[in-house]
Amino acid sequence: MLVFWKARLVMLAVPKTGTSAYAKALAPHAGMVVNDPPELKHAPVYRYNRFFRPMFEKMGAEEMDVMAVIREPISWLGSWYRYRQRPFLDGKRVSTKDLSFDAFVDAYCRGDRPPFANIGDQSKFVEPRPNGTEVTHFFRYEDQGRIVSFLEERLGVEIDLPRENVSPRRDLTLSPEIEAKLRRKCAAEFALWEGVGAE
Repeated sequence: MLVFWKARLVMLAVPKTGTSAYAKALAPHAGMVVNDPPELKHAPVYRYNRFFRPMFEKMGAEEMDVMAVIREPISWLGSWYRYRQRPFLDGKRVSTKDLSFDAFVDAYCRGDRPPFANIGDQSKFVEPRPNGTEVTHFFRYEDQGRIVSFLEERLGVEIDLPRENVSPRRDLTLSPEIEAKLRRKCAAEFALWEGVGAE
């Protein structure tokens, strides 16, 4: 999570949406960079609302804009699948080393996800809170130009994005049956991404 105090902007770190590259590029311009623990680095809206918003309000920032980047759901799952194939996870319950992408996505569609597919949901990450705390600026991961333009204008800086946290390439073709199942079981994920694109 990046906090740009003077610009009154918080950039939530939705996992697997390129936020590591933005953190590296923008850390020198941020008032606060939350790197650890992961639960706070990747704080969803509900955790931001509980821990960070009250603190900011006490410091006089009652109106902080919150931005989040959302990735096309199949691509997002593909990034998690590839990330969890890295050698440092070999032998661990979260590894996807010996799984096909179909098997990974099928497991993600279950109500009780096994550890390797227990990665949360983008829609839950950005779910608004009853008190009105919500994401005020949504961007599609696939539209990096729009993200960069927004941040450059808002922060008054030029951004040169490095490539960070890049996972190994893998075949991410889903069978028609598994893709149909994903679209049916996780309709909220697709609706969120499509809604961001409609802005």
